[in-house]
Amino acid sequence: MTDREYEILDALYFTVSFEWLKNELEAEEVELRDELLLLKEKGWVKCLEKVSEKEIEENEMVKKYYKEYNFLASKNGLIVHNSR
Repeated sequence: MTDREYEILDALYFTVSFEWLKNELEAEEVELRDELLLLKEKGWVKCLEKVSEKEIEENEMVKKYYKEYNFLASKNGLIVHNSR
């Protein structure tokens, strides 16, 4: 796990919006989007619709509409984060 992955997971103990996460981490938008996609592919992050909290499975949807979604560390992500 990289330091950046650790920082992102540390901020995702609760469901947060993309904008909140970007501001909290003082991150560049596209860089953060790509990092979230990688963490999602590893199974360490969940991407959720804001209203229904339905999990978004398709990476292309996340890549296209990331600003409209919330993010949350998955159980596996929290395990990896806490084992560091």
